[in-house]
Amino acid sequence: MIEQVVLSHLVYNEAFARKTIPFLKKEYFDDISQKIVFELIDEYINKYNAFPTSEALHIDLGNKSGLSEELYKNASGVIEQLNKEENTNLDWLVDQAESFCKEHALHNALRESISIMGDKEGSRSTGMIPQLLTDALSISFDSDIGHDFIEDAQSRYEYYHKKESKLPFDIEMLNKITNGGVPPKTLNIILGGVNVGKTLIMCHFGSTYLMQGKNVLYITLEMSEEEITKRIDANLMDIAMNDLASMSQESFMRKIAFIKNKTQGRLKVKEYPTAAAGAANFRHLLNEYRIKSNFVPDVIFVDYINICTSTRLKGNSNHNSYTIVKAIAEELRGLAVENNVPIWSATQLTRTGFASSDVGMEDVAESFALNATADFLFAAIQTEQYEQLGQYMIKQLKNRYNHKSANKRFVVGVDTPRMRLFDVEQEAQDDIVDDKPVMDNSDVGARISDEMKSKVNKFNKSKFSEFK
Repeated sequence: MIEQVVLSHLVYNEAFARKTIPFLKKEYFDDISQKIVFELIDEYINKYNAFPTSEALHIDLGNKSGLSEELYKNASGVIEQLNKEENTNLDWLVDQAESFCKEHALHNALRESISIMGDKEGSRSTGMIPQLLTDALSISFDSDIGHDFIEDAQSRYEYYHKKESKLPFDIEMLNKITNGGVPPKTLNIILGGVNVGKTLIMCHFGSTYLMQGKNVLYITLEMSEEEITKRIDANLMDIAMNDLASMSQESFMRKIAFIKNKTQGRLKVKEYPTAAAGAANFRHLLNEYRIKSNFVPDVIFVDYINICTSTRLKGNSNHNSYTIVKAIAEELRGLAVENNVPIWSATQLTRTGFASSDVGMEDVAESFALNATADFLFAAIQTEQYEQLGQYMIKQLKNRYNHKSANKRFVVGVDTPRMRLFDVEQEAQDDIVDDKPVMDNSDVGARISDEMKSKVNKFNKSKFSEFK
């Protein structure tokens, strides 16, 4: 019986006891005599910071008041049956103890839930039931108590020199500013105006990752599944999107076969109604894919964050947009951490930002809190001039992967009919000046900027001359 094994090793196996005692509870022992013995062990450890012998347990049992003769006899029998086993594998023991705790915690939670459902007086709300089950299912013997600066120096050094697993871009400047791509457990946001091409950028990234052999999940709450795959088809087949309808079936399937032979990755596209799904729905979807299709994504796209729902904030209409988008962003980043993947999404510019050629973090629509939660945030800007050139101006707004002061602004080429991005020639980048707003790149802008600097210098000299 596992209960007796657990009690024996709590007394005779200190390594096992130190790993498991923080997680064990008397409620997990169904037999009342075993429950009493566990209480004696737990009280002894808490009082003396040491582990009792069977002799000490017998003495403490004799001093325990309120026990019937039969109960004392049964508990004494449990103590006498505690055995010392020398060669039992510690990891196996801990795993068995963890399973024991999970099973009994879930059993107790279900029993408590039934009790709540049958409580006609309504003294306890049925809203407690999900949390009871969640707590039971989340039991884990996590013994990690943090990083010791001195003792863990070696592991810290190895961390500094370990090559981080990242998903690289096929765009040179994006790799440069992110030190080689985006890592797992991150939330990455594209900021852009209406109809600028945020979906185009995400479809291009998704196509790139697919051809790298990665599994890609694209969740859309705005366009249909067919419209998303249409954009990815145009990208991977190198054909204008409007020409897809005129392709013969033979030609289309031949290109699909070519793509299939070029990659081991898989792409799934899932459509949800606008504002009808959030992190909880996506978590369920991931479980469905894992069970039914043996599909585990390496990267997730959510198109787009502002039209998701929050799992925590029920009845979103009762909350302002700042609070809602903040909650959604935190939940998506939590999903990224849980599944060890990067998540890409997009957000809209404000009306002021849409009219600007040099947007900032203040131009993020609806919730400034998104800036705080995202790991990587860049704006895709396309003025009429850039549209004529077939380019996007990319401006870094937040970057946890590198210092954003270098290459703060740069341009990438865009082939809109084929839904593709591409590198531009270096001379196109040379026209971008990082320390000036985009509008100041003209000769007139530079002259005005120099005049303003001169006026500021004169003001400072006259204003603060008295402190010399």
